[in-house]
Amino acid sequence: MLEKTFDPKTAEPRLYEAWEQSGAFAPTDDPNAEPFSIVIPPPNVTGSLHIGHALNNTLQDVLIRFERMRGKAALWLPGTDHAGIATQNIVERQLAEAGNISRRDMGREAFVEKIWEWKAKSGGTIVNQLRRLGASCDWSRERFTLDEGLSAAVRKVFVQLHKEGLIYRDKRLVNWDPHFQTAISDIEVEQREVDGHYWHFAYPLEDGSGEIVVATTRPETMLGDTAVAVHPDDERYKHLVGKAVRLPIVNRPIPIIADEYPDPEKGSGAVKITPAHDFNDFQVGKRHNLPVINVFDDFAKINDNAPEDYRGLDRFAARKKVVEAFEALGLLREIEKTRHVVPHGDRSGAVVEPYLTDQWYVDAKTLAGPAIKAVEEGRTVFEPRNWDKTYFEWMRNIQPWCISRQLWWGHRIPAWYGPDGKPFVAETEEEARAAAREHYGRDETLKQDEDVLDTWFSSGLWPFSTMGWPDKTSDLARFYPTHTLITGFDIIFFWVARMMMQAIHFTGEVPFKRVFINALVRDAEGKKMSKSKGNVLDPLELVDEFGADALRFTLTAMSGQARDIKLSRQRIEGYRNFGTKLWNATRFCQMNGCARAEGFDPAALQVPLNRWIVGEAARTSQAVTKALDGCGFDEAAGLLYRFIWNVYCDWYVELAKPLLNGEDAAAKAETQATAAWALDVILTLLHPIMPFLTEELWVQTAGEGAARNHQGFLMTAPWPKLGEDLIDKAAEAEIGLIIAAVSEGRSVRAELNVPPGARPDLLVIEASPAQRDVLERSAPVICQTLRVASVQMAERAPDGAIPFVVEGATLALPVAAFIDLAAERARLTKEIATLASDVERTAKKLGNADFVARAPEEVVEENRERLAEAEAAKAKLEAALQRLSGVG
Repeated sequence: MLEKTFDPKTAEPRLYEAWEQSGAFAPTDDPNAEPFSIVIPPPNVTGSLHIGHALNNTLQDVLIRFERMRGKAALWLPGTDHAGIATQNIVERQLAEAGNISRRDMGREAFVEKIWEWKAKSGGTIVNQLRRLGASCDWSRERFTLDEGLSAAVRKVFVQLHKEGLIYRDKRLVNWDPHFQTAISDIEVEQREVDGHYWHFAYPLEDGSGEIVVATTRPETMLGDTAVAVHPDDERYKHLVGKAVRLPIVNRPIPIIADEYPDPEKGSGAVKITPAHDFNDFQVGKRHNLPVINVFDDFAKINDNAPEDYRGLDRFAARKKVVEAFEALGLLREIEKTRHVVPHGDRSGAVVEPYLTDQWYVDAKTLAGPAIKAVEEGRTVFEPRNWDKTYFEWMRNIQPWCISRQLWWGHRIPAWYGPDGKPFVAETEEEARAAAREHYGRDETLKQDEDVLDTWFSSGLWPFSTMGWPDKTSDLARFYPTHTLITGFDIIFFWVARMMMQAIHFTGEVPFKRVFINALVRDAEGKKMSKSKGNVLDPLELVDEFGADALRFTLTAMSGQARDIKLSRQRIEGYRNFGTKLWNATRFCQMNGCARAEGFDPAALQVPLNRWIVGEAARTSQAVTKALDGCGFDEAAGLLYRFIWNVYCDWYVELAKPLLNGEDAAAKAETQATAAWALDVILTLLHPIMPFLTEELWVQTAGEGAARNHQGFLMTAPWPKLGEDLIDKAAEAEIGLIIAAVSEGRSVRAELNVPPGARPDLLVIEASPAQRDVLERSAPVICQTLRVASVQMAERAPDGAIPFVVEGATLALPVAAFIDLAAERARLTKEIATLASDVERTAKKLGNADFVARAPEEVVEENRERLAEAEAAKAKLEAALQRLSGVG
């Protein structure tokens, strides 16, 4: 017999260990099984499980468990990303705390070795946390982006793209983190709104005829100005275009140019142009062939390109000195306070600078063409479909991809430089030396490029490099292309697009057939989770509190909420209660001798209730299968919740009690067998979402009855295939009438405050002969579930009776003897008035365009929900009052 409650803390680790040791996570070696593969978006090796990971990996696990049970050779390939800047930062910080040691003190080789030591000790944290969530990855195939196999793939790709002219060196602006002294990607830049100033500076005209005023939030960059730009249609400045100003402090003449970039309506309409320190200015500079003067060094200190008094100053000290100098020169016209967005390094917290450096770039535009075409032609589809617009927008406006990073941890760029700076790109140093020997006619000392590759470069190869490419492995032949990628919308460009570009270029095939974009998880009010707000929900704490299954079901059930999932502890607790409901139903079945019968045939049942539950199981099985097949995770969860809680646990179990306790031995035996069969279907369908609870129930009920013999784990049991032939329309109509009568009767009792102990009769006023027959035969169960004294046929409803219609039949409950009619009318009238006031107030607020435009999105949505709930409650009470209107 089952324990009274399910204990996740003891069951989950026991079950997971059994699954993993059995080898059940690996794809079947049946050569006839259809392959189905997904690759995990590799979490950073530095990471720990956050709620976004929990959502993403739950959905992947639901899908892989579903396809595994459908008999496919299902592979979920796991792994982690070396996370260059994040990992290097952790080890550098530890070294500094341990003894104020810097990586440069240690040297590159010793420092990298120290990182490998850290990885061996701490790098598996998130992998173990995924196990706690129930992730059924094939851990025997686990990969790491710095594995030798993946590293070889990276070198091959780099060398080939370089030979094809698609990788090259260039001097361009990058996001520069002066704390780490490296270029960083856009995704590593955090835009923060801060208090700042616009300083309005006057630049005197070279001919002494006046001045032109520009405004800037970064006065220190004026040391690198090479022009002042005005809009060509701005009448105020047309006569100045082609003239020059004398750049204050620097004392350098710079031209006044006409360009579309300045906004005549903003500020003075004139802007300073600093091509080396602003992305927009860089483009203006290219259009007008302006000099590009970099005035910062790698630490964002002023370099030797600036006047001597400023050299070596930190940028912010230089800012203060520049402002003071303009004031002293009488050229500071105004200081205007402002709130503006400033880019910061997401890990260093340092203000990021647009910085001109030599870097390695990929010609992303050329690679993007085939990747765009693949989505246009439907070879890869996005779900939801609207995300392809985001993909196209990014891809059609793609810029050269900066792939070099000034770090020590990562894939070192396979380029070696000769004494004259000529690069030799090769997969190995030996090949580079051979190329250099051929070029110079002798052996020369070569020095390898100090930089490493952007981690997105190696993770962009993930779907095929993890399967052994460039070798022609059996995994590559069987499981590539992969089927579905599940990921967040924020990395469509950074990862999805780059996998598409590189996979098509190197394998000739798309890396995946479908991309499912999962939602973002926010708090219960719809706000972004952050430690500073104190609203972060830790998935591991939630697993400890409610069990992994409750969290998994919550995330799955809510995964269809567009971009955002509003997560709360109350929801997770509610779905834990759902699991408890199923546990208790299974205990009920055990206590009532429900066990699978040898040769049980669901198509041969005689009892209408049993034929009905079989039909409901078949319909649910078909709908859940269709939903999961189309990544309708939330729809599948909703279907299962309804079938398990409402249909099986509430109605079937309740309506089966008279049969299980009755004198008809044949009906009892059939009901016991049917209850067990339907429970097996439930456990199988629910398993992908709630694997621990269902596996435990499968194991615990395996020994019930000699005829019941579960073979192996539930996770490897076959997925139900239940046909339309099991849906019995006559049984549906019969049980539907009973359920409708009880449900509507309960509503009447609840709305009119009929005491629970009151036992009125249920009167059948008008009904077809078949309906009368059903209601008469079902009188015992109706009396028990509706709490009525009897079911009686009547010609009309007597005074004091509340009529109601179900399935075309008119029934009535005589309740006047049990309630105070006048008091009930007064109560309902008062509650309706209160709700009407709420509806009016909330509708007025939502009708205010200014409120809808200015209020946070979550506040507007909360008001919409409040209005809908109030309107529904008001309608329900008005219907109840209407029922009472005819009662004397």
